[in-house]
Amino acid sequence: MTTETSPKSVARLEARISQETKALIQKAADLEGRTLTDFVVSSIQAAAYKVIEQHQTLKLSIQDSEAFVDALLNPPKPNQALKSAALYYKQTMSD
Repeated sequence: MTTETSPKSVARLEARISQETKALIQKAADLEGRTLTDFVVSSIQAAAYKVIEQHQTLKLSIQDSEAFVDALLNPPKPNQALKSAALYYKQTMSD
């Protein structure tokens, strides 16, 4: 897999690893027919996307999901605090 990059789009990353770890990574790259650099970059990129997705995805239990949907479908009537906040917001935004 060859990609063209301009000098502005290239950043350098260095890591110190043991010979055993390098040999393991090299073997995996060889098995996939990729360069060591390509294998490492694509692997850490995939791991980074996975971590970001895990932290940005809200996962609810069935009970929480049902409570959420119920609140959307049957919202409670606004209490005095909410009415006051809405009035304050309208007054603030209209000034």
